[in-house]
Amino acid sequence: MPTMPAGSILLGSTRANELRAWYLKVLAPDHTGDGPIPLGNLLLVIDQRDDVSPTNPEPGRAILNFHVDDFPPYEAQLNAAGVPWIAEPTTRPAGRFATFQDPDGNYLQLIQFTNPPH
Repeated sequence: MPTMPAGSILLGSTRANELRAWYLKVLAPDHTGDGPIPLGNLLLVIDQRDDVSPTNPEPGRAILNFHVDDFPPYEAQLNAAGVPWIAEPTTRPAGRFATFQDPDGNYLQLIQFTNPPH
């Protein structure tokens, strides 16, 4: 049976327009247009919802990971955007890692594996 490819992730927010603007500024500054935000092969959909709290009460439950081949330029991009670091960039045996937070309290990670899985 084939592996099912992920296509998009939906983030529900009580302030979707503000959250979308943050994601565009931080992760996709060259993207213009409406609709989903392309993040490599994954589309990010931000939806206005009334069934979620204003901030994520359990931000470690689901973390959006960004796997990169060259950590420093992305670290610089995130620093320039002023992201709040939850875990500062650090080198571990498996690679380089950092965790940051969006305005709704969701966690995101920047990862460069020493030996990337295939």
